[in-house]
Amino acid sequence: MAFGSGSLMWFRKGLRIHDNPALEYATKGSAVLYPVFVIDPHYMKPDPSAFSPGSSRSGLNRIRFLLESLVDLDSNLKKLGSRLLILKGEPGEVLVRCFKQWDVKKLCFEYDTEPYYQALDVRVKEYASASGIEVFSPASNTLFNPGDIIHKNGGKPPLTYQSFLKLAGQPSWASSPLTITLSLLPPVGDFGNCEIFEVPTLKELGYEDPGQEDLTPFRGGESEALKRLRDSLSDRDWVANFEKPKGDPSAFVKPATTVLSPYLKFGCLSSRYFYQCLQDVYKKVKKHTSPPVSLVGQLLWRDFFYTVAYGTPNFDQMKNNRICKQIPWNDNDELLAAWREARTGYPWIDAIMVQLHKWGWMHHLARHCVACFLTRGDLFVHWEKGRDVFERLLIDSDWAINNGNWQWLSCSSFFYQYNRIYSPISFGKKYDPNGNYIRHFLPILEDMPKEYIYEPWTAPLSIQTKAKCIIGKDYPRPVVFHDSASKECKRRMGEAYALNKNLNGLVSEEELNSLRRRLEGNQKQEVKSKRRKIIAD
Repeated sequence: MAFGSGSLMWFRKGLRIHDNPALEYATKGSAVLYPVFVIDPHYMKPDPSAFSPGSSRSGLNRIRFLLESLVDLDSNLKKLGSRLLILKGEPGEVLVRCFKQWDVKKLCFEYDTEPYYQALDVRVKEYASASGIEVFSPASNTLFNPGDIIHKNGGKPPLTYQSFLKLAGQPSWASSPLTITLSLLPPVGDFGNCEIFEVPTLKELGYEDPGQEDLTPFRGGESEALKRLRDSLSDRDWVANFEKPKGDPSAFVKPATTVLSPYLKFGCLSSRYFYQCLQDVYKKVKKHTSPPVSLVGQLLWRDFFYTVAYGTPNFDQMKNNRICKQIPWNDNDELLAAWREARTGYPWIDAIMVQLHKWGWMHHLARHCVACFLTRGDLFVHWEKGRDVFERLLIDSDWAINNGNWQWLSCSSFFYQYNRIYSPISFGKKYDPNGNYIRHFLPILEDMPKEYIYEPWTAPLSIQTKAKCIIGKDYPRPVVFHDSASKECKRRMGEAYALNKNLNGLVSEEELNSLRRRLEGNQKQEVKSKRRKIIAD
């Protein structure tokens, strides 16, 4: 083998051939190429103590989606005369082992702004540089490099979408063609005594395979991503008129969005290629929607959250997060479990949570409803707890976007109109008066008449009996009553906002606890006086 001619392409996300600058660079002037993916036990090892099947980090749906994406990547690499080399272990240690055994002169991987990868990449880059290995790590997961936007803004991330758009302008690469196909890759180098594996099955990772009907209808992989992209873009009128947040959250046979988010999350689809394809459609139609509501607007939202997340220390928590309001959320594990396990007694909320468990995906408006219900709308449970559930169960769970959206929906950051609450009854009814979505995901309510399906506790006992669903026995009573619970939540939010304003956002733990005690004391007093009134009446 010629000296200095080996490249290692380290796949993490970015599981694609098209528009993959790191892969393209790895092939240039290389006699051999090592396309590597490391099975990280931190992410993959089964955790029997978790609340749903999966590892400590991820539910089974997302693990399976990743495995399918790897099988597809391997197959696409084989068509180009290469293959995917699967290694196992802590990625930093595994790569150092590879550097020692293989004659690698170039290490290429897609840049990642997530804290886990940032820490990992520093270690790997330092070792590579000290060993005389060239490192190439382009920012190709987003439309813009988040670091560039922050630099343009004087070292701080823009905190509104509009200011982000102004700073961002047009992407620098947008007017030149992206590399969509590669004709041939260098052969795989000799891997010495490194143990190389095939892509494992769920069973080989130690999971019971639950069978297709219990898992997400969305298959992983670049081939599936490009097919889904073509199908979505074939309806030009739909693309031109797309307007978020419109769309029907109860549509499940054919979802009312592209469902491309999981493919963007794993980089099976390049967001830059998606952007260019959308621009091509826009050129061919008379008029089209614009950001923030258009499809291009959705890609820009993704970049916005990536940028804010990258430039905000402790972005994934309330404490020590300078852009997050300090709110005395209650610590009620029973309410959290009822929400997570789809037994709040509100069929619209519970059906969405069942879809999340089964499919690992639901419409963005459905996500808004359950996030609002858990936090500022009804249960007043901490957004971090809801974020953890989504982070585990969503196939498109993305660190920056998930944390950003939970702060938004709990009115902790970005959006502050806490009086605007999604009703767990009337919101779903508006889209699906017959309750077909509820009947599908909560079959226990299949025979409940439509007049009662959103509020089954109001159905007379004779109707419950006929529907074979007794409330309190076959399906739970509501954990709270929305009207009074949402009033109480608004009151608490108002007090918390006032405290944040008075202290200019610098609320200490002590001050937060003191407000929590006062609010809970007030609530107890109110309950007592209501009881006295009822007895007196």
